[in-house]
Amino acid sequence: MRIAITGGRGKVGRAVVDLALAQGHSVVSIDRVAIDETRQNVSSLVVDMLEYAQVENAFRDCDAIIHLAAIPQPHLAPDYEVHNNNVVSSYNALSAAARLGIQRVCQASSANAIGLAYSRAPRYNYLPLDEEHPTYNEDAYSLSKWICEQQADSFARRYEDMTIASMRFHWVVPDFAYAVESSAEFGEELVRHLWAYVTAHAAARACLLSLTANYPGHETFFVAAPRTTVAVPSLELKARHYPNVPLRGELNGNASFFNCAKAERMLGWKHDAE
Repeated sequence: MRIAITGGRGKVGRAVVDLALAQGHSVVSIDRVAIDETRQNVSSLVVDMLEYAQVENAFRDCDAIIHLAAIPQPHLAPDYEVHNNNVVSSYNALSAAARLGIQRVCQASSANAIGLAYSRAPRYNYLPLDEEHPTYNEDAYSLSKWICEQQADSFARRYEDMTIASMRFHWVVPDFAYAVESSAEFGEELVRHLWAYVTAHAAARACLLSLTANYPGHETFFVAAPRTTVAVPSLELKARHYPNVPLRGELNGNASFFNCAKAERMLGWKHDAE
């Protein structure tokens, strides 16, 4: 396939480009700044994702889109800029794909789409979390990711041949050792993050698997490691920090607070071994 990858210089973007090339695909790597790329089967384009005409032109002759370009957290820009950038860039990517007849699209969402790390006090109906959990988002970034998912629903309803995946990543890191070491810097804030992470390589595999998975319409997927970043057992963490939240399923050992069974069932995805 010829795959357009927006945010090609980002943390996940670089991993997706590398893996796509390793799998024999050709890549159009798209970013806001010039990319020094000399490998075969990679074309690099400078594109402003807020300018629709540029997006459509960049996607021409592509078979699939992996849209990763975004402001990745709420503290990097004013709220209105975070929200508007993420929502409009997602809409432009989906719209250009639909107009060009590109039927396979993957976009980066976030575990924060339901309200999580950037909420004042996260609200959970049950743990571990799955894709059926409602949203209680309250910050610009989390709201933008929820809206991106709603946009994908809308496009899938109108363009019935499109298959769209929204990947709910949470804290993308190089490897487990980095996650463990860096977790110590979060302090009490780690509680709101639910001690979760995903490696960039595992995130990249999920994106590429979604382009060939057999399902109709739009689906969201939690994409996280199967264990937490801390040594404290998960049931103890829950009892200490979320004692009144109902338990739905198991949290044995250091099990993750995110249930990724849907990604395994529908995409054939599992996280990398530690």
